[in-house]
Order: sequence, then structure tokens, then C-alpha cells
Amino acid sequence: MNVMLKTGALAALTVTLLGGCASYTGQTSDPNDPNRTQRGALIGAGIGAVAGLLSGSDATERRQRALVGAGVGGLAGGAIGAYQDRQEAELRRQTAGTGIGVSRDGDVIKLNLPDGVTFDFGKADLKSQFYPALNNVAVTLREYNQTIVEVSGHTDSIGSDAVNQRLSEQRASAVGNYLIGQGVQRERFEIVGMGKRYPVASNDTDAGRALNRRVEIRVLPVRS
Repeated sequence: MNVMLKTGALAALTVTLLGGCASYTGQTSDPNDPNRTQRGALIGAGIGAVAGLLSGSDATERRQRALVGAGVGGLAGGAIGAYQDRQEAELRRQTAGTGIGVSRDGDVIKLNLPDGVTFDFGKADLKSQFYPALNNVAVTLREYNQTIVEVSGHTDSIGSDAVNQRLSEQRASAVGNYLIGQGVQRERFEIVGMGKRYPVASNDTDAGRALNRRVEIRVLPVRS
């Protein structure tokens, strides 16, 4: 991503977050209700999280230091790769047959949640049949707690920028809130909507647009 694209995207996201960011508010009576803290809540996000997700640098490092300071042990050297190897294997086992894609880029594990599996078209309410899959993800994230969890929502290019931005935020929040509701430590999360700015396929075809409508979860090691 070039500097101009980063700067433009950051500016747009900054305006969105300043204008509509809400805080995580807690529980409702039903622990399996993914909408108990929705309405576009961006848990622990803020401008620093946006910068971290775009650049992969300062915000993530600050969160890592804060988690280490809070007693979450950091990883170093060869222990990082071994730790992520075990976590990747467990995530692959827990998500087999659910529609969640698991991939690896160095020490970062990425989970891809396509919208057709997780959401109805144009909606941000998690499908109830997807709860068990996210429950399994939460089990693994709780066990491997020496990680930061970045959740980002993405859309296709159909519709206005404002609508797509809002939908991407709401979907990312729905996934992040659900995982937090299942006991994954809130302080580990960075959650943000990316709108339609970062497609992984062409928006000129139905198949490409379907790939672009997704929520991504990136699991990064906390480094000591």
C-alpha cells in the first residue's frame, strides 16, 4: 500500500470513527445474542487502532506493551513461531467445515469469514447457525491468549461509500463483540470497518464481489 493510499484511507476512517464511534457496553441477558453491543460499536478501536491496522506498527506495539504490562506474557524468538504453529493447527481443526478460511503469513494467522456464511445480504446480524463456529474460535483464542486480535470488516463496491463503511463497521463489531462475549479478553481487540477500500478480488463479477464481502480476523503474537 503506497503512502498516499494509506493517508487517504486513514483520513476517511478517522472522520468515521470520530463521528460515530461508540464504546463496548457489556452484557445482556442472553450470552449468545451477538447484537447485545452492536449498533456500530468499535470496541477499543479509536484512531490508534486504525493506524495500527493500516501500518501494522505503532498501535499494535502499544497494545502489545499494554498487554505485557497487564500480565499477559509476551513471546520471543523461536517461541513465537512454535506458539502460532500450535494455534494455527487448533484453529484449522476447530473451524473445519464451517466456511471459515484459515491462512498464515509469517507469524500472523488470518481467519476469513465470508458474508454469505456469517450474515444475510446487507445485514450485520450474525446468523444464529454460525454461533457454534465462532464459539470454537473463541475457545482457541482464550487458550492462546498471548495474541492481539484485529477484526476488520470489508464490503464489495456496490452502494455508496457511506453505506459500505457503516456496514463494514457493524459487521466487524458484531464478530468482535460476540468473541468478547464468549470470554476473549476485550483488551486484546482492535476492531475497524474498512468499507470497500481493500478488495481481494475484482468487483466486476458476482464471484469477486462475494469474496470482497467478508470479515477478517488477524491473530498477532504479543512480543516481549
